[in-house]
Amino acid sequence: MPPTVVLVLASASPARLRLLRAAGIEPEVVVSDVDEDAVTARLGTDDPDALVAALAAAKAQDVAASRLPSRRPVLVIGCDTLFTVHGETWGKPSSANEARARIRGMREDEGVLRTGHQLVDPGTGRMASGVAATTVRFGPMSDAEVDAYVATGEPLAVAGSFTLDGRSAPFVDGVEGDHTNVVGLSLPMLRRLLAELGHSVTDLWSGV
Repeated sequence: MPPTVVLVLASASPARLRLLRAAGIEPEVVVSDVDEDAVTARLGTDDPDALVAALAAAKAQDVAASRLPSRRPVLVIGCDTLFTVHGETWGKPSSANEARARIRGMREDEGVLRTGHQLVDPGTGRMASGVAATTVRFGPMSDAEVDAYVATGEPLAVAGSFTLDGRSAPFVDGVEGDHTNVVGLSLPMLRRLLAELGHSVTDLWSGV
C-alpha cells in the first residue's frame, strides 16, 4: 500500500535518505536552490540554533514553493546541521587540511551537534519547526588514524567533519540525546512535527 502522504526531502544528503528509508519512509528528493551564505549573512547572527533553524526553513520553503512532485498530498522537510565545539560552530570543512585540524582538536573531547528541521504542508501553508541538539563525545584518535580517515573523503561531506553512520563511528565514544540527529535528521523530531500538522509517522510508511 502506498503512503497516504508523500514526504519530500529538501536535501541531497545520502545519510538523511538512508535514515528515512530505514524507518520505512521512501521520500521524494528535491534539492533546494538556497544560497546558504546569503541566508546566513541576512540573519546577522552566529547563534547556532538560529542559524540551523533559518537554513532549514529556507530550504523547505524554497522547495515547497516551486519544485514539488506531481503526487499529492505532500509534506516537505528541510534540514540543516552545524556542530559546535570549543565555542566554534562548524558546517562542512572547506578542505582536507581544515578537516584534519578539526578532527585533531576534537579528540577525547565533546561538542554539540544541532539540526534544524522545518516541515511544510504546501496544501495548507502550515509549518512546524524545531531544533534538535545532541552532545557527542569523541575517543582517542592517533594522527595516523586521522590522516587515514581524512583520506577517505568522508569528513569533507558532513557537518563537523564526522558522522555516526560511517568510518568515524568507531571513534565516537557516546552521545547524549537522539543519535539519529547526529546522522542528520532527528526521527523523533520528525514525529513531533508531523503531529503538529495533524499527521502520524505511519502516514509516511511505504509498502505496508
